[in-house]
Amino acid sequence: MLKSDTWRAVLVSVSLLVIFLGLWQLSTPAPQAEEALSEYELLMGGADQEARVPSPSEIIGLAIRELSNPFYDAGPNDKGIGIQLAWSLYRVLTGFGLAALIALPLGFLIGMSPMMYKALNPFIQVLKPISPLAWMPLALFIIKDSETSSIFVIFICSIWPMLINTAFGVAGVRKDWVNVARTHELGPMQTAFQVILPAAAPTILTGMRISIGIAWLVIVAAEMLVGGTGIGYYVWNEWNNLDLTSVIFSILMIGIVGMLLDLALASATRLVTYQE
Repeated sequence: MLKSDTWRAVLVSVSLLVIFLGLWQLSTPAPQAEEALSEYELLMGGADQEARVPSPSEIIGLAIRELSNPFYDAGPNDKGIGIQLAWSLYRVLTGFGLAALIALPLGFLIGMSPMMYKALNPFIQVLKPISPLAWMPLALFIIKDSETSSIFVIFICSIWPMLINTAFGVAGVRKDWVNVARTHELGPMQTAFQVILPAAAPTILTGMRISIGIAWLVIVAAEMLVGGTGIGYYVWNEWNNLDLTSVIFSILMIGIVGMLLDLALASATRLVTYQE
């Protein structure tokens, strides 16, 4: 059962949404019937009919049509929203997974060894502030494949929050717990997995949660640059078509998928915290 304050919060959220959508609907003029235009007028000015902010009812109508058949494929520039999101998720999860394979062990090493922290910290501080998209031209030149280059950019932007949070969480484990492990003659690997990892897990998962959020932000911009498929390309292609209804719909889908990714890792963080 939900608590009373939770119900009140839900009621306030729904009320604010209804008010916002109502004001938006009232402030949006109804679409005018298309007039007969010459071929020249269609090329030069006919698009003005569509270049306007759509109403919520138009966006909901498009969402129903798109989500009723999200995986259709009618050619390179006409794919369903499900296909576009699936490609973006594939790139994000691949780059994120590769980053985790590097960041977690390296973070453990840095957190457990002050010497390694001092040795690697200058490199981290130089590389961490670089925008992930700044790596895209170099990646395209060296890798010569837009798909792999996008995954590389996700790898770069995902690695730093995980690395830093892992190192911070490992270094923050209480020393007396480690000393007890040594008293019981646990080896370094046993100490790492049985003592340090459970204690540092909430901090590590927080870093992963930050990383997946950044990765989902970056993939949209990366796909706008490289084109092909993905939700970023979908947004850019619809903007070029001056279809603002599809643009706003895709923005909402980006937000919903990002929320679901965050909720998944937030649930894992709460689960680990409760088990401590």
